[in-house]
Order: sequence, then C-alpha cells, then structure tokens
Amino acid sequence: MTHPMFPPGLHLIAIASLAIAGACALAIGVDEIRRPQKVWIMNVVWPLTALFGSLIWLAAYLTWGRAPAPHEKQEDLPFAVMVGKGASHCGAGRTLGDLIAEWLAFGVPAIALWFGYQRLFSDKIFAIWILDFILAFAIGVAFQYFTIKPMRDLEVGEGILAAFKADIASISAWQVGMYGLMAVIQFAWFRPAYGGTDEVATPEFWFAMQVAMLGGFVTSYPVNWWLIRAGLKERM
Repeated sequence: MTHPMFPPGLHLIAIASLAIAGACALAIGVDEIRRPQKVWIMNVVWPLTALFGSLIWLAAYLTWGRAPAPHEKQEDLPFAVMVGKGASHCGAGRTLGDLIAEWLAFGVPAIALWFGYQRLFSDKIFAIWILDFILAFAIGVAFQYFTIKPMRDLEVGEGILAAFKADIASISAWQVGMYGLMAVIQFAWFRPAYGGTDEVATPEFWFAMQVAMLGGFVTSYPVNWWLIRAGLKERM
C-alpha cells in the first residue's frame, strides 16, 4: 500500500478535530457522574457519540440529553429529538465497534487476511470493514438490549430478540452512509490528491472516520424514525 503524503494544514485540522471531540466526550462523562442517565447505557452512549459528533453532540446533550437535577421536572422531548437520540444510540455501538476492529486489525495484520484481504479484496480496507460491521452489530445489539429489556421488563431471550429487531435495520442503514462517505474520502479524495488511502495510526484516518460517522447518522435517521413509530425501538 502506498502511504499518502498529507499537507500540514490537513494534519493540524485532523488533530484539532479529534482533540475537540475528545474534550466534548470527557465533559459529558464528567457531567454524567454528577447527573447519571435514567437508562444506564446512555451514560456510555453520549460520550461515545461525542467522539464523532463533537461540539454538536455536546450541545445536544446539554439541551436534550442531560438528566434533570433532583428539583427539575423531566420534560417531554419532541419526536424528532427522540429519533436523533435513537440514531445516536446506534452510532455509539458503531463507534465502539470501529475503535476495536480498526486497532485490532492494525495490531494483528493477519486479521485482514482472515476476512478476505488478497483473496476477495485487493484493498485491505474492505476486509476490515467486514470485521467493523460484525463488531458494530454485536455491540449495537448489546446496547439496545440494555435499553429495551429494562424499559419493557422483558426476559433475557425476549430482550435479545427485541434488540436484534430494533438494531439490524438501523445499523445497516448507518453502514450505508458511513461506508459510502468513507469510500469517497479514501478513494476519491485521499488517493488521487495525496497518493494513497490512509491507515489507522494517523489523525487523518480518524478525522475521516468522524466525517463518515456523520454520514451514517444521516442515513440511519429516517430508519430510526420508522422503527420508533412502529414500536420496534424505544423512545428515549
């Protein structure tokens, strides 16, 4: 693989974007210690989504996601905001799955071969995307389970089945936008402009991932709208 030569300006932008997002995630996590979420898994969801959503998701958390103080009344959220929280819930599993899969494949290069690199795919990116999807789906179902089970008071098996139904369409829709935008960035921008696709151990890779995740949010939003309207996913 040819390694791209990124300009200093893009490198600084990538570092700044990652640093700001990390600070937003930290700020949310610290605030949740004092004001924990009613559904405990959301204490994990909000900081994870801030890793790609940055200042926008921090603002959303402060406006709609922050748990009310003891003297405050829980306000009903607009349906569009509930859908956004549902899509973000999906994105949190996607974020954690990507972090694990990408660094795992980087640390153990043979993993890409196991998922078809050189046999099915000429570019390692596509092989790792398969691992990304598997982990993101498994983590997403787990996140959904810990939301649906207590809210519906389900047995374990019922909770797993309900989580599977709620997340398969949402995760798939997220992948369409995320993979599509990541492909555009890597193959239509980085490769022709800078001489190659990027790998995991650079700020530019994770900056591209931040942008691609926003694409995933956009494509999963209407699917989450339908899932919540249909009662397959909980209002949050």
